[in-house]
Amino acid sequence: MSPVSIRILYVAEIVGKAGVFTVKKLLASARRDLRADFVIGNADSATGGAGLGRQHAVYLRKLGIEAITTGECCYYKRDIVEHMPKAPYLLRPANYPYGNPGRGYKVFACPAAGASAKVAVVQLLGQAGFSRVHLANPYQAITDLARKLREETPVIILDFHAATTAEKQTMSFHASGLVSAVIGSHTKAQTADARIVRGGTAYITDAGRTGSLQSVGGLDPATRIAEYLTGISAWAKDGTEGLELQGCLVEVGDDGRAISIEALRIPCTEVLEDKKAEPEAPEPPQD
Repeated sequence: MSPVSIRILYVAEIVGKAGVFTVKKLLASARRDLRADFVIGNADSATGGAGLGRQHAVYLRKLGIEAITTGECCYYKRDIVEHMPKAPYLLRPANYPYGNPGRGYKVFACPAAGASAKVAVVQLLGQAGFSRVHLANPYQAITDLARKLREETPVIILDFHAATTAEKQTMSFHASGLVSAVIGSHTKAQTADARIVRGGTAYITDAGRTGSLQSVGGLDPATRIAEYLTGISAWAKDGTEGLELQGCLVEVGDDGRAISIEALRIPCTEVLEDKKAEPEAPEPPQD
């Protein structure tokens, strides 16, 4: 028997040690309080503010994120490139060339919502603003992928990692009726436009970030100020103040149409200490 609806918690881009720490402290209680059946988290900046290392990927999975998405930084860390084929919970953009390490979409079982419940998660990268990568057209990709995935489940969540609001808003209308939700990521600043667009698709331009709010995209403001004053590039350390878990909660009916979407901002009252910031290296979960 199909579930009446599935409640999906999306954790916005996890940035650095502060982001991982915030997930550790808040995810379990947030999932319980929001009655979430399934958790997706973007971790494109989890390791050092750019990319995702194997250790953090395994740790975030252990903390309860069932589907981990990335973005243009998906191959920044060498150990994650080797780990991707072994990690069915980990997604990179589906519009990378065929044969690249990893996968761009997956249908996940969702036993919390019922024995037969399934959630398909797709990751796509936008075309504007990413000078280092030139990928296939994401609009064409989602048309083909949605048709394929609907053979297994009507509940399809698209994490669209794109740099411009115009590209993400365009995707919301293009994919309306094809997917259950288009959740924007990459800019790490939560927008105030969570809504259901025509066709029954939930949408938010950017779900925000998880980590330091008193920061520049999760990173130390002082370094960024110096960079703008001098024109000399510098690698900023993680921000540590004003920790929040941001994201959104999407409820989807068993027909794949969105019922509701709510933007989330959950403050973390605990203070990040350096000695507690780095996780231990647990064994990968058995999938």
